[in-house]
Amino acid sequence: MSSLISTDLVGLDENLGDTSSDVIRALARRVAGVGRAGSAETLADDAIKREASVGTGVPGGIAIPHARSASVTEPTLAMTRLAKKVPFGAPDGDADIVFMIAVPEGADADHMTVLSTLARALIRDDFTAALRAARTPADIVKLVDDEVGGEVDQARGVTGTAAPAGASPDAAPRLRLVGVTACPTGIAHTYMAADALVAAAKRAGADLQIETQGSGQVVPLDPSVIQAADAVIFAVDVDVRDRSRFAGKPLVQGPVKRGVDEPDQMVREAIAAATDPKASRVTGSAASGPVVSGGRQNFGSSLKRWLLTGVSYMIPFVAGGGLLVALGFLLSGYGIALTADGHTVNNAVYALTNYSLTNLPPEGLAYYLGAAAFQIGGVSLGFLVAALAGYIAYAIADRPGIAPGFVAGSIAVFMNAGFLGGLIGGLLAGAAAYWIGKPRVPRWLRGLMPVVIIPLLASIVASGLMLLVLGGPIAALMKGLTDWLNSLNGASAILLGVILGLMMAFDLGGPVNKVAYAFAVAGLSAGSLANPAPLEIMAAVMGAGMVPPLAMALASTVLYRKGFSEPERENGKAAWLLGASFISEGAIPFAAADPLRVIPASMVGAAATGAISMAAGVTSRAPHGGIFVFFAIGGIWMWLLAIVVGAVVSALVLVALKRFVRRRPVGASAAATTEADALVEQRRPVPASA
Repeated sequence: MSSLISTDLVGLDENLGDTSSDVIRALARRVAGVGRAGSAETLADDAIKREASVGTGVPGGIAIPHARSASVTEPTLAMTRLAKKVPFGAPDGDADIVFMIAVPEGADADHMTVLSTLARALIRDDFTAALRAARTPADIVKLVDDEVGGEVDQARGVTGTAAPAGASPDAAPRLRLVGVTACPTGIAHTYMAADALVAAAKRAGADLQIETQGSGQVVPLDPSVIQAADAVIFAVDVDVRDRSRFAGKPLVQGPVKRGVDEPDQMVREAIAAATDPKASRVTGSAASGPVVSGGRQNFGSSLKRWLLTGVSYMIPFVAGGGLLVALGFLLSGYGIALTADGHTVNNAVYALTNYSLTNLPPEGLAYYLGAAAFQIGGVSLGFLVAALAGYIAYAIADRPGIAPGFVAGSIAVFMNAGFLGGLIGGLLAGAAAYWIGKPRVPRWLRGLMPVVIIPLLASIVASGLMLLVLGGPIAALMKGLTDWLNSLNGASAILLGVILGLMMAFDLGGPVNKVAYAFAVAGLSAGSLANPAPLEIMAAVMGAGMVPPLAMALASTVLYRKGFSEPERENGKAAWLLGASFISEGAIPFAAADPLRVIPASMVGAAATGAISMAAGVTSRAPHGGIFVFFAIGGIWMWLLAIVVGAVVSALVLVALKRFVRRRPVGASAAATTEADALVEQRRPVPASA
C-alpha cells in the first residue's frame, strides 16, 4: 500500500482563502498536481458537496473535508496548517489545521481502515499539538506515518469498559449503553464520533460499546451485549443497518457530528432515558435467535439475517399495496378485480384506460378512484417477489447485490415460481455478487466493479440458473403448496390456525413471526372469492398478531396493575393502540423483562385466535392495519370475537403465571424479595436465555 501522504501534499502556515470552499479547492489542486486525481475540479466539487451536507469542522480547530470521488486514483491525504483560520462549521470556532481525505470509489478495506485511524487521531490533543508544533512538511508526514503505520484492526469496533477512577471491584454495576455511528462516506466522522462517545461514557461512569458502520468491514455488536444494554445511542446521518436488533431499547439519536461535538450531552441523555418510561424507544422488531459471540456468525445465523432483511424490506410493498387494494374494494366493490364479458382486462384497467377525471365512468367518481387505488396497489404487490430477492441479495453482498437480486426475483415471477422462487433467486444473486466481488482487481477496474461488472455477471449467473434450471421445479412445488392450502377444511384448517397463531406470538416480530407473516402475504394476491384459503390465512395471522400487545395492555392496565412496574403500566397504555393496529412489537417491552411468562401466555391466546378465525372462515384482503381495515375483513364480527377471546385468554394466563409462578431472581438481584426490589429489578431487561 503506497504512502497516503507526501511532503508535496503538505503546506504550513499558508493562506488558502477565506472560505472552506477556497481551502478545499486549493487542496484538490494539490492532490491533482501530484497525479493522484484526474480532475481537481471534480474532486473539489465532490468534497464541497459533502461539506454542504454537514460541516466537517470538529472541536479543537480541526477540519476534515473528505469525499469519495471517481476522479481520485488512489487514497490520498492533503494537509494544510493555515495562517488565518477558516470556518468549517465546528461549534467552538474556525479551523487552522485541515486534512483533506480523498478516496476513490473502489477504495479497498485496508486503505479505509488507515484513513479512519487518522480521523480518530485528529480528536486527540497530543496529536493535534504535535501537528501545530511541526516545523517542516517532513515532520507532518512522519507524524501521520507513525500514527497509521502500526497494525490496525478497525473491524473490532470501539468499546469502553474501563472502570472510573477510584471504582472498587465490588462497586454497583455500571449503566450499560450501546450505540451506532455512521456518516454518508464512512471515513472520518463515523470513527471520531465513536471515540468521543466512548470517552464521554467513561467520564460519566457508564460502559458504552459502539458499532461503527463505516466504509470498512462492519462487525455487528454481540447480540448478548445489545440485549443487556440499558439504552442506545445512534449518532448517524444514514439509516442504521439491522436497526431491529435494538427494538424496544430507550433511544437517543442525533447527527453523527453531534457525537463529535456534544458527546457528553448525548451520553447524559442516554443515561436519563434508561430510567425514563416515557423515553423514545427504537421501533421495529427484535429478531430473536441464538446468541452469536464476537463478530462472526455461523451460516445458520447469517442465513436468518439475510432472509429477515429481505422480508423486512418487502413488507412495505405488501402493506401499502394491500391496503390500497382493500381501499379499491371499498370504493368500487369486489367486482373491480373481475373481467367483464367482452373485455380482455379487468374492470380496474378498463376504467383507467377508457375514462379520466374529466370523463368519469357511469359508476361515478368513487368507482374511478377505487379503480386507481386497486391498480396502484396491484402494481405495488407486484414488487413483492422482486423486492424480497433484491434485498436478500443486498444483505449478502451490499449494494452490488441489489440489481441482480431484483432481476432474479422478476425471473421468478416470470416462471410462476412465486415467493419461494424469489427467496432462492435472492440467495443465488447475493452469493454470486459476493464471490464475484471478492478477488482483488487492478486499481483502474475497481470503480467499474460495483456498478457494472458485479451486477452484470451476478445477474447472468443467478437469473440464468432461475430461468434455465430451477424455475420450473420451484413453480411445480408452489403449485402443489397452493393446491394443498385450498384443500384445507375443518380440523386441518383449525390446526393451521393454531400453528400460525403460535408462530406470530413466539418472538413478536422476530424471525418465526416474520415467516408466518410472509407466508400469509405471499398468497394474498392469489386470494379470491373462488379461492378464499389465502385470505383466511391472512385474517388468522393478522388477528393472532394483534393478541400479544392487547393482552399485555389488558393485564397491566386493568386486571393486575400491581403485578407490573410503572414503566410496564405506561407501556401497557400504548399497547392498546399498537395491538389494535396489528403492531405485535407493542408487547416487546413486556417480553424483554419477563420472557418466560409473557411469551407462553401470548402464544396460548394467539393460538386460540388463529383457530377461531380459521374455523369461522374469516377472510382479509388487507395485509396490515388491524381493526382500521375493517372494511377489508369478511366476517368482521367473528374476527373481532376471535381477537377478544385470544386477548382475554392470554391476559388471564399471564396474570396466573405472575401470581402463582414466581420469577427466579437473576444475578445481583437474588436477594430482591420485596415488591419494591422487584420493581427496581424490572428496569434491566432479563436475557431470553435466562
